[in-house]
Parts: sequence; C-alpha cells; structure tokens
Amino acid sequence: MRYEGNIYRPPSEARSYILQCTVGCSHNRCTFCSMYKDKKYRVRPLEEIQADIRMAKLYYNDVEKVFLADGDALAMETSDLVEIVKDLYKTFPGLNHVGIYASPESILDKSLDDLKLLKETGITIAYLGVETGDPELLKEIRKGVTYEEMVKAGRKIRQAGILLSVTVILGLAGRTPRAVDHARNTARILNDMNPDYAAALTLMLAPNTELYKKMKKGEFEIPEPFEILDELRIIIENLDVQECEFRSNHASNYVAVKGRLPYDKEAMLGLINSVIENNDLKYLRPDYLRGL
Repeated sequence: MRYEGNIYRPPSEARSYILQCTVGCSHNRCTFCSMYKDKKYRVRPLEEIQADIRMAKLYYNDVEKVFLADGDALAMETSDLVEIVKDLYKTFPGLNHVGIYASPESILDKSLDDLKLLKETGITIAYLGVETGDPELLKEIRKGVTYEEMVKAGRKIRQAGILLSVTVILGLAGRTPRAVDHARNTARILNDMNPDYAAALTLMLAPNTELYKKMKKGEFEIPEPFEILDELRIIIENLDVQECEFRSNHASNYVAVKGRLPYDKEAMLGLINSVIENNDLKYLRPDYLRGL
C-alpha cells in the first residue's frame, strides 16, 4: 500500500484496511495536536486512490472494514467520495463497514442530502474530535467552531443516519479550577449530541505543538493523574445520554473504563471512585505504558 507520512486511525479501526484519500488535516490549527504538523493538506487524485484500491485487492483479496484517512477525508468533494466508496464495495464483496475522520467544519460544509447520500453509498461511521464542551476552551485550542456549531455538526451526522463516534480530551484545561468547567461542559455537549460512541482520551503533548511550548514556558500545566480521574468522574456523573458506548480505555488513559450508558453509569463511577479513594499509583497505568 502507498502512504504519505505517518498514518493515524481510531483504535476501533485496528483491523481495517486504511485507504489514504487526503494527506494531512484540512484544519490543522489545533494547539494540542501533533498528528499532521509535518504535512500540507491536499486531496489525492481520484485515479491514485482507485489504483490503491486495486493494489489492496491484490494484497488482501477481501476485507470487511475500511477506514478513509487522513485527518479529514470528509472534506473531499461528495461526488469523489461516493465514487471511492462505490468502488470499495464493488472490489471487496465482504465489506460491511467504511469509517471516516470528519472535522466539524467539513460536516457543516456538506448538505444533509450529501451526508445522506454518503450513508446510502456505504459510509457507516464518522469520527469527530469534539475535545471539549467549554466554549472558551474551544476558542483557546483553536478548534475552529463554536459550541453551537460543534453540536450542529454532531447532530447532522446522526440525522443523516451515519453512526457518530466522538472523542474528548481529559486535562485540556490544564491544572486550574477551569478543569471542572471543562468537565461539566464536556458532559453537556455530549448530552446535546447524544453520540453513538464517546471516548475520553488523556492529554499527552508532543514537542511540535503550541500547547507543549506553553508548558515548557510554564504557561500550562498538565493535571496530575488523580486530577485527570476527577475530570473523568465529573463527565460521567453529568452524562445523560441514551444508548451510548462510552470508553476511556485508550493507551493514554490512566484507568480503563468502559460501559454502555445509561445502564453501566453507576458501575463506571464506582470503579473511578474506588481508584480515587485508594489514592495509590499502583492502580494506574504507568507512564511508560501510556501513549498516543
């Protein structure tokens, strides 16, 4: 397979054939993100993408899952995406899942009819980085949209019939009293979206990010592990979502928590509270095992 630069995918796409449709991220201005800083965003020619699909056929013969990379493949022209997805289903008879990264801006730029067409063609799930529900923090991290726009984007995906998977980031407000607002407002934005899947990651900063540079200057401090867990506790306490799979079992997290909401809420909180009450680092994933 041909790939340009480092390739990223959601944890749930671990067994997927990754097809690079775009290079980099169309937004690429978030202060915490290092994933695409070494790439200039561009859309790969349709002919190249189709050639990659033919190569994948020779290599894999058949696949059940495909993930469309890079950071915002949804920003492509709808007509090109439709052609790519049709080609995938024609090439791989066993295909039943096509996932895609989507920025809030690219979702808002597409009409509901466009998104419904993509659903009908075979895109099954969209991954949206929400990061925080705190309006001021959204501005500070330069996410590019307001609270209201983020909610509109998430709801639009669900209205189109595409499964919505969102991520939020623990520790993003730093080691300040604002962390509580970040946690409460993050629960609020998840409630307003009611995604099918939600995942909480823990902030880990790479040297090529603006937030890392602020940290080195003493202008930002990552919360301590048990403060991070308290953020997670506040988020889950305030969640009022229906039929949502919630995870905080990413490699960056200190404690693996998972469950289906609202059914497993008390059990999830019980686990978090017991770890916080013990206040013992042995219950946490050690830093040398944590990663992005």
